[in-house]
Amino acid sequence: MWILRTHIFQRRQPAIMPVALTVILQFALLSTATHCASAEELRPNIVLILADDLGWTDPACFGSRYYETPNIDRLCRDGMKFTNAYSNGPNCAPTRACLMTGRYGPRHGVYTVGSGERGDEKRRKMIPVKNQTNLPLSEVTLADALRAAGYATGCFGKWHLGNGPEYAPGKRGFDVVAARSDATPHPATEYLTSEATGFIRKNANRPFFAYVPYHAVHTPISAPQPLIEKYKAKPAAGGHQHPDYAAMLEELDRGIGRILATLDELDLTKNTLVIFTSDNGGVGGYAGAGIRRRPGRENTDNAPLRGGKGMLYEGGIRVPLIMRWPGHIAAGSNCDEPVISLDYFPTLLEIAGAKANAKHHLDGVSLLPLLEQPRGQKIADRALYWHFPGYLEAGPNSDSWRTTPAGAIRHGDWKLVEFFETGTVELYNLREDIGETNNLAGSSPERAQALHAELDSWRKAVGAPMPRLKAASQTSRGNR
Repeated sequence: MWILRTHIFQRRQPAIMPVALTVILQFALLSTATHCASAEELRPNIVLILADDLGWTDPACFGSRYYETPNIDRLCRDGMKFTNAYSNGPNCAPTRACLMTGRYGPRHGVYTVGSGERGDEKRRKMIPVKNQTNLPLSEVTLADALRAAGYATGCFGKWHLGNGPEYAPGKRGFDVVAARSDATPHPATEYLTSEATGFIRKNANRPFFAYVPYHAVHTPISAPQPLIEKYKAKPAAGGHQHPDYAAMLEELDRGIGRILATLDELDLTKNTLVIFTSDNGGVGGYAGAGIRRRPGRENTDNAPLRGGKGMLYEGGIRVPLIMRWPGHIAAGSNCDEPVISLDYFPTLLEIAGAKANAKHHLDGVSLLPLLEQPRGQKIADRALYWHFPGYLEAGPNSDSWRTTPAGAIRHGDWKLVEFFETGTVELYNLREDIGETNNLAGSSPERAQALHAELDSWRKAVGAPMPRLKAASQTSRGNR
């Protein structure tokens, strides 16, 4: 349990007390109250905004010359832009589970959305690992921790970590919950923004944690027609070319702008840490990666990254990340250090002045040193890991996979991807080859072997279950 307590000791006073002593005690109590209020003010509010399926280059401040995101760009100008930020999975649920627990997938069992038995069974060569669709009740959430530390907690949007009432966010540490699964993403953005700003107003005089996991820009793609017409009049730029997706992204950006304006209005901006990121890469980049996705278009393009959502290539897991905290994070700063979603849990615990229970092992690290001293600052030497022991089809009736069972590791500039069906590994130097076009596994076998050994050692350390190859008889029957 996370505990942050303030104790004020009081002594019974006699019925009659000298005036001088009364004045002294009143002054002391007033000073104590003022001190406590000042300490409370120093504990920052936290707003964590999570977009859905937003690609690394979709915000204008990350490179788009077609989409318009002035409020996200404002965050970037006023805060820190992370250029090597990652999600914990190539699709929705695993990132959310790791973010909420600060723990890698094998510790809680959430690897994908629904089941790893996706796509045509006849084409699957392995038996996937059983996937947890409900975040186990034994897991302590970030909301649990911050509420125990005295924060008001609210969740406004897509939870995706459990269906039963006991797994709902209201039972996992959140005081206030607002969801809108029955609406298209456009009305949902409006509704969730209103609920989030209302929560901020109600809790303006105490520390709060507002978690805003928007549905946008996930399908179905929808937006007001006037906005769509605006983008129809704009020339495409690179792979960014769909007016309805661009309009939907602008609607998301406007929602973020309303949240920022509320913080300004209430004079909370200086004492609020705002985090903006995405749960995985954008829906695009498949054709360039040799994936035949039919039917269904590509909503966006993650170039220069390879691939997109559902893949362990950079296009599927590298995401935009911005953090703003005036007076603590230098405006307009950049950080190139590799970071990942599970780092938010220990970071926010440290900022909130809370401590983790030793029984609840956290796999991430606090990013506070990077926030306070961005230039050249590094965190402890470490690798980042991904474990995806299931299948993701490329689309209905497609004969391609976005991914077969696979794992990946990034350590420094080097990244290795392992495909479990065949044991094939691919090695890339991301500093020199961000698009993962040049597989160096053959020319640098010792480095490939060392990274593969490190990945395998990590899997053993966290007890990561592996998918099993089907028996030869099953494979032969399935291929008839």
